[in-house]
Amino acid sequence: MRCLPYNCIFFSPEPVDMADFGADEASSKAENPVQESQGAEDRSLLHQRLAIRELIDTEASYLHTLRLCASDIRSHLQQLPPGDLDILFSNIDDIIQVSSRFLPGLQETARREEEQAHLIGNLFLEFQEEFEQVYKVYCANYDQALLLVKAYQKEPELQKEIQGIIEAAVPQAGPSGLSFLLVIPLQRITKYPLLLQKILENTPADASTHPVLQRATSALQDVNSNINEYKMRKEVALKYTKVEQLSLRERLARINTHTLSKKTTRLSQLLKQEAGLVSRTEDKEFDDLEERFQWVSLCVTELRSNVVAYMDNLEAFLSFRPHEQSLDIPGGPAEQYCSLARDLQLHAFLQFKQRLRGLVWQPLCSLARALAGPQNLIKKRLDKLLDFDRVEEKLLDVGSMTYEEEAARHEYQALNSLLVAELPQFNQLVMQWLGQILCTFVVLQRELADQVLRRAESSMALLPHHHVSELDFRKLLEHTLGQSSSQLRLFQENFEKVLPSSTTQTLLPGSEHQMQALLTRYGPEKLYQVTSNINGTGTLDLTLLRGQIVALLQNKDTKGNSSRWLVDTGGHRGYVPAGKLQSYHPIVPSEKELRGQAEMHEDSWLPAPEPTQLSVPAVPTMSQVVAAYPFVARSPHELSLQAGQPVTILEAQDKKGNPEWSLVEANGQRGYVPSNFLARTPSPTPWGWNLPS
Repeated sequence: MRCLPYNCIFFSPEPVDMADFGADEASSKAENPVQESQGAEDRSLLHQRLAIRELIDTEASYLHTLRLCASDIRSHLQQLPPGDLDILFSNIDDIIQVSSRFLPGLQETARREEEQAHLIGNLFLEFQEEFEQVYKVYCANYDQALLLVKAYQKEPELQKEIQGIIEAAVPQAGPSGLSFLLVIPLQRITKYPLLLQKILENTPADASTHPVLQRATSALQDVNSNINEYKMRKEVALKYTKVEQLSLRERLARINTHTLSKKTTRLSQLLKQEAGLVSRTEDKEFDDLEERFQWVSLCVTELRSNVVAYMDNLEAFLSFRPHEQSLDIPGGPAEQYCSLARDLQLHAFLQFKQRLRGLVWQPLCSLARALAGPQNLIKKRLDKLLDFDRVEEKLLDVGSMTYEEEAARHEYQALNSLLVAELPQFNQLVMQWLGQILCTFVVLQRELADQVLRRAESSMALLPHHHVSELDFRKLLEHTLGQSSSQLRLFQENFEKVLPSSTTQTLLPGSEHQMQALLTRYGPEKLYQVTSNINGTGTLDLTLLRGQIVALLQNKDTKGNSSRWLVDTGGHRGYVPAGKLQSYHPIVPSEKELRGQAEMHEDSWLPAPEPTQLSVPAVPTMSQVVAAYPFVARSPHELSLQAGQPVTILEAQDKKGNPEWSLVEANGQRGYVPSNFLARTPSPTPWGWNLPS
């Protein structure tokens, strides 16, 4: 053991006054607490400044690494598909933009060292919302980026190339490569509250800076919590927005006892809610958003169907090629017209059709596909709402729930929160997208018109009135059209005088009773007759036979479409095309005709007078009833028929008076057949004239 030197202060050779020593010792003991307190404050201040320095230095290094990822690394990975790059680097440009404004603010606080901690706290509070917005998007896409990284690792050549690019730009990445770089933003946003907590711990509780730092620390902790919540919602959304095209066999293979139990429980909960036995969770905010979404979806669907009809009409228009026909008119305006039509067909309209498909049709189809995800989420939310209500009901009764029930409860809350938060933005984006598509369609139409006019300028010069001013030409055109209209009206009037009156189609066998019922209920002005067979394709569409009588209820559908009419057949109501109906005027015999028929009935008992010879030969008009469809008898009272087989109607109703069945005779056999299986057709008449006997 090494001894201290002899002349140390503890063994001074000079005499020492013990009284002075005691006084010095007492005074040193009194000064030690003050010195220790001052030393603790100095240490805290030193640790605070070190934490601040660490924050600023690591932020500068972090921003430098982000810029390397965005510029050097991403630009050298162009051999990857563009979609992969978007997933890998996500919104890293937005993070760089926010960090590029955040770092100078941190560095600026160093100029005011005494207030630096206070300024840093306010700076974090200022950037709180921006941090949450940019980092939640990146964190939500992080798992998909890792899946791509794992896929690249299965391809040695590609992985080696990627690793070489990363090591050249960021040597400290090591063998982790892409994984090392992609996790950096996640580590940074979780590091912020830790650094602030370290600064806060080394700040006196009574300092004016302490409340600001405390609020900033709590705010960044909330940012991380919100990011985790958003990430969980996105995972739920990704789970239920996948649209899988499964066959019936694959769907049946997924059915198990757990699935059946879950669906049975939901059905039971739904029935109890409909019966009013249990309450239902109401969410007015979501209901309004869903209604808005359904309206937006309807707009997209209607526009898509309209564009389909427009493109079909365009194809039909372009299918007529008059310029390819021989007009037998050499030279002059006819040849000029053929040249113009050929030019428009091969250039203007062809280019318009291509642009219409690329700028209107394809974006509209993409927009329609984008609606499938939210539609699935809304549908799944209804299922999860039933689970949520059941769990809440059990929680009130029992006071506890299982782990699976708690997970189902949280899943509904996450799904509902996601829809309430993002449906407004989605609806707004869809309307903007829809508006841009409509504007593009209008611009394409205008450009087509301008192009046609430019190409037709040379042909317009050949018109006889091309030198006339626009005002005079308009007057001349109105005068010419007026004359033509008058001539057409006069021709129509003359034509109607010589045109025979339109004949009403014969009624279907057995439909007289139905017609009389409709006539009594609605009146003659509401009766219409079907001009051709109608095959209903929609849910509310009717299937009718030619000659059937219906009553008009409304001359448009619920959407205001006047081409679909709501009619009553006497038993069913539904929509039919208006173009396949014509007004039906039932023939009501006059009193004179009725009196004449009665006299003829009385005279039928008298001997018939001898027929007189007609001076003018007449063509007989006869009709016959045939089976419109084949019918197979199912009982001894029915009669089997072949399509087109002639029959004789004995009674147009059954024994109970039902007009839907008719008693007929064919080939010497009798039986009942459906009345709507019969049709009246003109019978063949012999060639030539029938000479009088």
